[in-house]
Amino acid sequence: MTSPRIRAPRVPALRIRALREADCEAVATLRVLGWRSAYAGLMPQPFLDALSVEESATQLRERLARCDVSTVDLVAERAGRVVGWIAFGPARDDDLPPGEAELYALYAHPEQYSTGVGRALLLECVARCTADGHPTLRLWVVEGNTRARRFYERFGFVADGALDPQTVGDMAVPELRYRRDLT
Repeated sequence: MTSPRIRAPRVPALRIRALREADCEAVATLRVLGWRSAYAGLMPQPFLDALSVEESATQLRERLARCDVSTVDLVAERAGRVVGWIAFGPARDDDLPPGEAELYALYAHPEQYSTGVGRALLLECVARCTADGHPTLRLWVVEGNTRARRFYERFGFVADGALDPQTVGDMAVPELRYRRDLT
């Protein structure tokens, strides 16, 4: 007698596309859920509890309305639902040479962790930054966010020695800068 064949659940295909104004609420939800998930215990809970989807969506809509073409915003869609967001553009730190790129934000819905959403968005970012001739891609990550640090390190990012001693409320939340050479 043979045992029945067990199949892994099929994950619907992922589609990456440009952010649209209609996506702002979904992206704001991703951002707030992402912060609450990633930074629990790393930032004051009252700060995380006070994060507002409405405020985040308004800020994103206002940025989109300014038509800042230097920032690239992409979303990942699965079965018609926005499940991830990435934003990147020119590096903002004064100590860096001109022409470098920076990953400003990368979020996946917590229910979508480890399903390839972050990977697909990051690979798209790297491909576009490389095609645009950026020699290096930088990003900032909270020092205590070991999950994110391991994720970026798997994709060839290394800490470059820069530390930003951020505080949130009365809690120290230092950030480390990472780099990945693209050339």
